Amino acid sequence: MTTWLRHPFNIGKLLIFGVLLLLTTAASAAAAEEPVLNIYTARHYQSDDEIYAAFTRETGIVINRIEDKEDALIERIRNEGENSPADIFITADAGRLWRAEDAGILRPVDSALLNDRVPVSLRDPQGYWFGFSMRARVIFYSKAEVEPGAVTSYEDLADPKWKGKVCVRSGSNVYNLSLLGSIIEESGEETAEKWAQGVASNLAREPQGGDTDQIKAVAAGECQLAIANTYYYVRLLKSDDAADRAVAEKVGVIFPNQADRGTHVNISGAGVAIHAPHPENAIRFLEFLASDEAQRDFAIGNNEYPVVDITFDNPELKSLGEFKKDPVNVGTYGENQAAAQAIYDRVGWK
Repeated sequence: MTTWLRHPFNIGKLLIFGVLLLLTTAASAAAAEEPVLNIYTARHYQSDDEIYAAFTRETGIVINRIEDKEDALIERIRNEGENSPADIFITADAGRLWRAEDAGILRPVDSALLNDRVPVSLRDPQGYWFGFSMRARVIFYSKAEVEPGAVTSYEDLADPKWKGKVCVRSGSNVYNLSLLGSIIEESGEETAEKWAQGVASNLAREPQGGDTDQIKAVAAGECQLAIANTYYYVRLLKSDDAADRAVAEKVGVIFPNQADRGTHVNISGAGVAIHAPHPENAIRFLEFLASDEAQRDFAIGNNEYPVVDITFDNPELKSLGEFKKDPVNVGTYGENQAAAQAIYDRVGWK
């Protein structure tokens, strides 16, 4: 025994250190195995409750949830720093997921399952976020006023013959920012601005309301054409309210650009928070969202398209038919977001 160890005081210090090390290791292991997942979500759909419940049933992991608007959640995670309890960030639109990545609140995930199940175009190339449900941003037309085939592309909405006949929501809305971002990616900023100017010149009214309001405006004869996401329309088709179903009956659906690049699609998605205290549980949750069970819940519960090729029971959504999708990576919507907003501002698309 060395001279240092012969001293009783030093032996005591060594024993205390060993006990503390064991306690620290045990505490770390317990924390890692804690069956908890903290989700910060900007999605506000009741159908998500079933997805959360199914995950808990399968894994025993209890979900704690905080809901708010995406910008508020991003800022909250940033302000909480290393002490943030957030494990998962969820939101709708790839542009918002890109904002979260750009703000530095997400960490990359390398999952063979996710890379296999989620199409390349619907996830971040470095694994910061993954899309788990999809919606198409399409054109709705008045069956009473517009002949089928008269409009086949987003570009057609800028044709002067539709002056005073188009309804859209605000240019600051992230869905429209992403749409213009995809056009910038496809055709460049100059062409994108000409398109935005043409549509702005054809508006029947000042941009206002949400997607459902655009569809209802077409049905009411306030305009003849409108841009909105598919799941809003399917909600009207499936509504218990006869007035909603009557609105849906008066409008037709156009999947634009089937002869060239395909229809613009967007996602709801999620990523693992940068300081996630339960990273293994978080990855397990992302992988669950890509499962057949969760994918069917997205399709049936909220009328969104699954990102995985599966069968599902939603006759109203299926009634819209198959369509060609724009293959561009949805992450480019965020990259082009600032340019898209500047264009909308310049052309007066408020």
